[in-house]
Amino acid sequence: MVSTAKNVSLSQGPDPRTSIQKERAEQKFNPQELQYFLEGSKERAELIKALTQQMERDPVLWTDGSYYDLSKEQIREFTALKINRISRYLETDSIDVFNRRLSLVGVFDPAVSTRIGVNLGLFISCVRGNGTYEQLKYWALDKETAQIKGIYGCFGMTELAHGSNVAGIETTATFDRENDEFIINTPHIGATKWWIGGAAHSATHCATYARLIVDGEDYGVKTFVVPLRDSNHDIMPGITVGDIGAKMGRDGIDNGWIQYSSVRIPRFFMLQRFCKVDRNGEVILPPLEQLSYSALLGGRVMMVSDSYRMLARVSTIALRYAIGRRQFRGDDVDPDDEEALETQLLNYPLHQKRLFPYLAAAYVVSAGALKIEKNIEEVLAELDDAVDDNDDAGIMKAIDAMKSLFIDSGSLKSTCTWLAAEGIDQCRQACGGHGYSAYNGFGKAYNDWVVQCTWEGDNNVLGINIGKPLVKHVIAIEDDGKIVKGSSDFLNQLKEYTGKGADKVVLNDASDIEDVKKVIKAIEVAIIRACYESGKVVREKGFDFVGAELVIISKLKAHHYLLSEFVRRVDEFDQADKKPFLYTLATLYGATIVLDKYNGVFLAFGVLSTKGASDLASKVIPKVCAEVRPNVVGLTDAFQQSDMMINAPIGRFDGDIYENYFDLVKILNPPAKTKAPYSAALEAMLNRPSLSERERFEKSLETGEILSK
Repeated sequence: MVSTAKNVSLSQGPDPRTSIQKERAEQKFNPQELQYFLEGSKERAELIKALTQQMERDPVLWTDGSYYDLSKEQIREFTALKINRISRYLETDSIDVFNRRLSLVGVFDPAVSTRIGVNLGLFISCVRGNGTYEQLKYWALDKETAQIKGIYGCFGMTELAHGSNVAGIETTATFDRENDEFIINTPHIGATKWWIGGAAHSATHCATYARLIVDGEDYGVKTFVVPLRDSNHDIMPGITVGDIGAKMGRDGIDNGWIQYSSVRIPRFFMLQRFCKVDRNGEVILPPLEQLSYSALLGGRVMMVSDSYRMLARVSTIALRYAIGRRQFRGDDVDPDDEEALETQLLNYPLHQKRLFPYLAAAYVVSAGALKIEKNIEEVLAELDDAVDDNDDAGIMKAIDAMKSLFIDSGSLKSTCTWLAAEGIDQCRQACGGHGYSAYNGFGKAYNDWVVQCTWEGDNNVLGINIGKPLVKHVIAIEDDGKIVKGSSDFLNQLKEYTGKGADKVVLNDASDIEDVKKVIKAIEVAIIRACYESGKVVREKGFDFVGAELVIISKLKAHHYLLSEFVRRVDEFDQADKKPFLYTLATLYGATIVLDKYNGVFLAFGVLSTKGASDLASKVIPKVCAEVRPNVVGLTDAFQQSDMMINAPIGRFDGDIYENYFDLVKILNPPAKTKAPYSAALEAMLNRPSLSERERFEKSLETGEILSK
């Protein structure tokens, strides 16, 4: 008889725990030190670990497998309790520390982080981006909104009939000169504010996007702070709100709708940093209309960072499971050895090709997230300084930087959120039937995640809006000799790679593909040629006829940004012994996430040769996957995501997938409860009398004899 730690067995069962512990002992690097790279510095990595520990031990914030069994009402209640708890941390955290804390909460309880982010991120960012210093001080600090106290803000941009086309929204803000007020109105059902996080129950005020109407003239969409609830939390006159109801996920968020029925607000409730309306109704317009959308930049940064952490989480679950799970006897098993174990899933080349790209993506996206966060902070600070100093030249310089930032952040937001959504589902499928269990996290992760692909509008529309300016840049280079600056400056190589240079191949064979910097060059050339060919169509027919091409251009732009920054970070990393492992991940990312996925694009534009395409599939990807395989445990451990954050029994650190999973199932579904609340219906079905008995034996032979006389 074989005895295990948790139960008594008649024979030796599977032992996945030993598999992962053995591989962990054979790692060639310290995962904690690799986390310094992922988080940007040793100090920041240590902070992440400290915050994780703090929240694991917090009796309110702690999350476990029971989270997956909660009803919508229970999730809402727990979310409110957790927001209350987190507000206490905010009282002592610095802004940077709290942002890190919120990023971590987003991994194991995204509804909580989103509800807080709507108030602290979108509402306050809208006031900061569009309001004067005095307005920001009043709404964020004096009213204590920034402390999740006093008032609670929501963000009223999206409408029932308008989402991606923000410039087309139809809520109106009409200036009443006599009373020095704006009248906020929802003119018809299509203008109903929709999907507004916090509107249903939480928010007291809404940063409302509405069309500015003065003396009958429409000045376009501007921003206004509109009170929704009074100090008793009762709805204000003229305000109608409701819950939009069941969603795919994020049930902890009280998404609502708002209708304004001639709601009057003081003129100074309009945010007037750039667009101003004075007492006499004189209107001063901003130097760049898109400045009113700067509130979205912080959200984009958060979504890129969230993509890194989500990819890290799901790839860790799937890879740890694939190490412990054995299935069939593959080619690595001696067929004559009757005692040989079945093959680990992760030793199958197909499984490696399915999962390793998402591991690499988590690493590469982490670098891009850190860079875009830093860029946005710098540009917004420059803009703030220029506005404070009335420096027109400085404002225009910051606006130019902002235009580049809109391209970078938009391409990253759409591409990374798509990639994470794809990663969640592919990692789920790689875990077979166990991946379908709610307790292993993939289902809720996917349902909670995919809203990110339509937040701020459909990712495809965002991709079109990012691809457009890149094509315009190429047309301007061609027609006017324009010099492009910023992260798209590689477009200035237009003449080198079009016309007489249209046949230049960048990636000829396996050795080229394994050179990450050549892959980056190949992405640049692919973008240049795609923009050039799209430009031809645009000149003749317009942008609507190249929508699909624009989305591809946007995706390639994001991959260029991510891979370039990752390689730059690796080059500068002060731990030389870790660089080979990181370069291998960069090669894998370029080969799988970029070249394999967009193989047709690179071939069509002559960037990749046919031999290169053949080498990519038959040589490079298998070779690089084989190089990654021995380091999988260390690479996933480097994410330093605790079991609470992972929240999947098949993905826990100890690798004891079957014991952990079975224990959780029994705890949450006690086997002693052998009858369900609906058992009576089953018993009535199974124990029902025979048909003859229920027909009172009226159709029996005996009855027939009686009635036939």
